Amino acid sequence: MKTIAGLAVALSLGAAVIDGAKINWAVAGKGDKTVIFVHGWTCDSTTWAKQVPAVARKYQVLTLDLPGHGKSGMPKGEFSMDLFAKAVEGVRREVKADKMILVGHSMGTPVIRQYARLFPQHVQALVLVDGPIIDANAVGSFSGLAERLKADTPKMRKQFIEGMFTPATTPELRAKIERMMSAPPDATAIGAMAAMWDPAIWKEDVINVPILGIYAENSKAANRDLTSRVFPSFEYVEIPGTDHFLMMEKPAEFNRVLLEFLDKQ
Repeated sequence: MKTIAGLAVALSLGAAVIDGAKINWAVAGKGDKTVIFVHGWTCDSTTWAKQVPAVARKYQVLTLDLPGHGKSGMPKGEFSMDLFAKAVEGVRREVKADKMILVGHSMGTPVIRQYARLFPQHVQALVLVDGPIIDANAVGSFSGLAERLKADTPKMRKQFIEGMFTPATTPELRAKIERMMSAPPDATAIGAMAAMWDPAIWKEDVINVPILGIYAENSKAANRDLTSRVFPSFEYVEIPGTDHFLMMEKPAEFNRVLLEFLDKQ
């Protein structure tokens, strides 16, 4: 056991292994709903440190480090959204949850969207946290990012990370996020970037489950018209005075919005 903000959290003892990568995951709380938090590009499960205690007071909460991230192992093959979605499914199987509410930040949004495609029978609802939904015709403008990253990895990683901050990001939070996002190996940064902008995942197929989008103020990731087309039940909330890591910047307000949605499902 470990303690997060006074809440006892059970560390996983299961052996969720996806493509040779042992997945680091944890479970906290109990309840009639299961909520799984999925982090973004080169981040890890500590992204959700302010959410786990609040949500676990009412519901079962799962967190994981995606393959190649945090304390999870590296996959034998290539990174892909299917790989990440199967890692989420591996954790679900470990706890034997029937359905889950999936919360995905940034790259975690296409991860949970891909999960909903592959395992729709286990999806109760989705929560998009400042995550992109891209028009299939526009994906080409992002497709070269992995190659740019590969060509000059240290410089480009630094630029990508710094691009996620605004003047609203405190120096303390900025330093914490920089440490987290700089920790994974370059192979993870390059592979996950390529997986995120794979044109094959940016289809405009409709997913008809309850969807909440929680976005930063004037978010660059938000595309409300397109998101409403592919997610007919889409609800949109914007938290003023935040940027890309809004759940870490204003956790109390973020948790209030999230719990109001969870309670309705």
